[in-house]
Amino acid sequence: MLPLPDLTLLEWLLVVAGVTGIGIAKAGFSGVNFVHLIVFALIFGPRESTGIILPMLIVGDIAAVIAFRQHARWDYIRQMLPPACVGVVAGSFMMARIDDGVFTPLIGWILVVLTTMQLVHMWRPGLFAGAPQSKPFAWLTGLVAGGTTMMANGAGPIIALFALAVGLPKWEFVGTSAWFFLIINVFKLPFSYGLGLIHAPTLSLNLVLAPAVVAGITIGRWLVHAVPQGIFNTLLLVFAAVAALRLIGVF
Repeated sequence: MLPLPDLTLLEWLLVVAGVTGIGIAKAGFSGVNFVHLIVFALIFGPRESTGIILPMLIVGDIAAVIAFRQHARWDYIRQMLPPACVGVVAGSFMMARIDDGVFTPLIGWILVVLTTMQLVHMWRPGLFAGAPQSKPFAWLTGLVAGGTTMMANGAGPIIALFALAVGLPKWEFVGTSAWFFLIINVFKLPFSYGLGLIHAPTLSLNLVLAPAVVAGITIGRWLVHAVPQGIFNTLLLVFAAVAALRLIGVF
C-alpha cells in the first residue's frame, strides 16, 4: 500500500466522520453527504476530492444495494439513467474546461430552485399537478443529477427531491437511489480517471477508509427505520437546503 496523506489528528477525525456520513447518506439520509463534500473539499481541494470520494461512494452503493435491493423501483431508475449518463458526460466536459469557482455556486442555485419547487408542491400540490410524473420532469432531474454528481458528487439531494415529488415511500426511495447511484457512479469511473482524479495514492486512502462507509450504512439503516415518514421527508428537504446554501457560499 502506498503512503497515506500527511494529515493532522483533527483532519483524520474529520475525514473518518465524513466517510461515515457517506454510509449514512446511502442508507437514506442523502443530504448528509454535504458533510463529506465540505470536509474533503477543504482538506484535499474541491476538484481533487471528487476522485477520492468516488470509490468510497461505490463501496457505499454496493452495501446499500445488498441491504435495500428488494425495495427498488426500476421504472424510475430506467427513466432517469439515460439523461443522468448524458449529464455525466456533459459534466466531465465542463470539468476539464471551467474552474470550480463557477460550478460550485451554480449547483447550489439549482438545488435552491428544486427545493423551493418541492416546498411549493408539498404546500400547494395542485400547482404541479402531473408534473412530477411527466417524462420531461424525469429527464430534467436526471440531467441535473448526472451533471452534479460528476462535478461535485452532490446529486443525493436532487434524487431525494425527485423521490419526494413522485411520492416514493422511504424504503422505496432508499432502494431506488441505491441502484441508481451504483450504476451511475460506476459509469463515472473512466471519466474521473481520464481527468486524473483517480490514481494509486487516492485508491490507497480509499482502502483504509472503506470500513467507515460500511459502519455508516449500519447507522443509517437504524436511523431510517426509527424516523417516521413525515419527519423523514422534512429532513430530506432540510438537508437539501443546507447543502444548497453551503454550495452557494452562504456559510
